[in-house]
Amino acid sequence: MMGISGYARENSRARNDRTPALLFLDIGGVLLTNGWDHHARKRAATNFKLEWAEMEDRHHLNFTTYEEGKLTLEEYLDRVVFYQKRLFTLAQFRRFIFAQSKPYPEMIELVLRLKAGYGLKIVVVSNEARELNAYRIRTFKLDGFVDSFISSCFVHLRKPDADIFRLALDVAQAPARQVVYIENTPMFVQIAEGLGIHSILHTDYKSTCAELAMLGLQNDEGINP
Repeated sequence: MMGISGYARENSRARNDRTPALLFLDIGGVLLTNGWDHHARKRAATNFKLEWAEMEDRHHLNFTTYEEGKLTLEEYLDRVVFYQKRLFTLAQFRRFIFAQSKPYPEMIELVLRLKAGYGLKIVVVSNEARELNAYRIRTFKLDGFVDSFISSCFVHLRKPDADIFRLALDVAQAPARQVVYIENTPMFVQIAEGLGIHSILHTDYKSTCAELAMLGLQNDEGINP
């Protein structure tokens, strides 16, 4: 994956008044795989021979609090997994959680090109717990091109609360009409659009490129396959 300097130009492309100036992005499902979703937890239960139903019940009772930054990873796992003696360690389980994160290189490269080509500011609006969020930012070098992280663990707000989008707009100091948001969860797209943020429901790279092109944000590699 090329760095942002690899896409540098002497001048960013000209934007008209209708071309977005900011790109809001989700992380899980857009830039990276989901960090600790239903599928990852199912794999963990199988790998560590845990009782799946009980683990899921405990997860759902604690996960919102954890993603809002009110529990550490160790505290969350103490409640969900290590409430009884196990044959594996916290460190082993933690490594397993982190190993579930994989990048979507095409999407990361796309954001790099748009940032360099149009001078866009990039703001992440994401539900992520602190330790996993920090790992993903560091490992996949997201801080090399993202200007602000409005992560649930930092701001103690979590989608679908519309206030997390209002906060992102305040931090970015931009009106909603200047923003385009890329998100893979339909409900969150609807909430953002209700605030006047043009939103793209991300299902795959090509369709997202096509929708961005209709907003005046052309991908250097071209839209058509």
